[in-house]
Amino acid sequence: MCGIVGCIGSKPAAPMLLDGLSKLEYRGYDSAGIAVRDGEGDPVVVKAKGRLKVLEEKTNNGHSVPGSCGIGHTRWATHGEPSERNAHPHMSEDYFVVGVHNGIIENYQELRDKLIRKGYQFESETDTEVAIKTIDYYYKKYQMGPIDAIAKTMVRVRGSYALAVMFKEYPGEIYVARKDSPMIIGVEDGETYVASDVPAILKYTRNVYYIGNLEMARLTTEGATFYNLDGDVIEKPLTEIKWDAEAAEKGGYEHFMMKEIHEQPKAIADTIASVARKGDQGKYIDLETLELPEEVIKDISRIYIVACGSAYHVGIAAQYVFEDLAEIPVTVDLASEFRYRKLLLDPNGLVVIISQSGETADSLAALRIAKESGVRTLAVVNVIGSSIAREADHVFYTLAGPEIAVATTKAYSTQLIASYLLAIQFGHVKGLLDAARVDELITEMETLPDKIEKVIDDKDRLQWFAAKFANEKDIFFLGRGIDYAISMEGSLKMKEISYVHSEAYAAGELKHGTISLIEDGTLVVGVCTQSDLYEKTVSNMVEVKSRGAYLMGLTSYGNYNIEDSADFVVYIPKTDEHFAASLAVVPLQLLGYYVAVTRGLDVDKPRNLAKSVTVE
Repeated sequence: MCGIVGCIGSKPAAPMLLDGLSKLEYRGYDSAGIAVRDGEGDPVVVKAKGRLKVLEEKTNNGHSVPGSCGIGHTRWATHGEPSERNAHPHMSEDYFVVGVHNGIIENYQELRDKLIRKGYQFESETDTEVAIKTIDYYYKKYQMGPIDAIAKTMVRVRGSYALAVMFKEYPGEIYVARKDSPMIIGVEDGETYVASDVPAILKYTRNVYYIGNLEMARLTTEGATFYNLDGDVIEKPLTEIKWDAEAAEKGGYEHFMMKEIHEQPKAIADTIASVARKGDQGKYIDLETLELPEEVIKDISRIYIVACGSAYHVGIAAQYVFEDLAEIPVTVDLASEFRYRKLLLDPNGLVVIISQSGETADSLAALRIAKESGVRTLAVVNVIGSSIAREADHVFYTLAGPEIAVATTKAYSTQLIASYLLAIQFGHVKGLLDAARVDELITEMETLPDKIEKVIDDKDRLQWFAAKFANEKDIFFLGRGIDYAISMEGSLKMKEISYVHSEAYAAGELKHGTISLIEDGTLVVGVCTQSDLYEKTVSNMVEVKSRGAYLMGLTSYGNYNIEDSADFVVYIPKTDEHFAASLAVVPLQLLGYYVAVTRGLDVDKPRNLAKSVTVE
């Protein structure tokens, strides 16, 4: 959601800014802009509504904008419609302060009214212009330096932000600040970079600093100096990014989403290998890197899984697995609901926050509420050094690598794997799974990558089938238990990239209203991987077929009698039914992908959506 890039050095800034912004397109945006300084003169500011290519055309790919110090931004509209006027960067009237901003300033109207009384005028409808002019106000009124002016502003504003600001009197410098919105600083051979995510600067450096919450930094060609809210200098460790730039490129695939679907086997294998070990008594799980010892697990009496979007669907599947293997009661909450409920948390409970980016605003807020309540927290995240990872008591890093497509695939799959591994270890520590059963479950999990490859090999059939239903107006997904969790993710994949209305229902709920929506030819996808629920779900499928539905069945090899009811069937390899979601979700990812492609849509950057939702 929005993207920031900035750089200072000896090289032309504008081409780098445009290149960096192109690596952040997956975050979702509707306009873009850059501001570049050449020496002590005023910055050149260029903005454009729409895709980044419009800005590239206006600047001759950056070559018509001289200067080696600049900031750039891709905007996802919150305050004010998508337009060139509302696009970033924003500046004070005399270009004294120029800046870009990710996040939301909640009290912007109050600050705006005050600034108007002080003689300020506003060109846009954005909260960002209010933040920039508030910095300008404090800088001039109190004759403060940049750090003090920014700190004063940070105390006054409420909300979330990542700010990158240039001051007229400080050429060759960029100042940044952060609260609840991601930001990293990169350094390499006299060049210093700032970005809201790693892919933007990975081409230029792998050496980064993670700026903390309520912290600021001064960037020059000599590097970065960090400050706390009091203006005191603080030290930061330098971190090396291990994955390379090629991991964030398409690698010959038409879309990032298809590339990432194909990367799921490796991501799953890497995540399993991160904690699975082999000992004298067979395979076992080692959570030492999570700093989650057995004595802590023994005392956990309840689990609260909190997440948003696809991560929430992981939580639904994990609930069934945890309760079956570890016999621990599990509650699954949407983070946006969890944070506003009157929470009655068990002091011996564990709050598990699942987030791909580790910056999801509602999930981060939920984590902080859990910590304030004194309940132990565990994060399942994909981004090292992210806010949720830094603040949780324990962290399970999924090894999905960079995920660029807005619609998650491999991050979701590695989150599932993390939940399986945790459930197995909890069950073992609680005395419910002996060493032999643990070895058996890990061994079966290690077969999942090859089995996913077999599912992907059948993609041509799904492409053919998707082409037949690309013009559908409504698609329904049905399942029970873990199959219901799978259906929820399949439905989300369909709606978010193909814009086809789809819903997932617990199959037993059909008769409680939903069945009235079935018409002749309505596509209904029935997920049937759980043997004890198979016949019941098939019966529900027959009910909708008798009312005109066209049935697609998704089940395991061997359940061939489903063909007596379904019009089209996709089979997945057999596995332990606790792990069925890892296989069954792949055909549904492919189905959503091919429907979107057939409809000629932008698969990687669906409208109105952002990869990392860093505002409430």
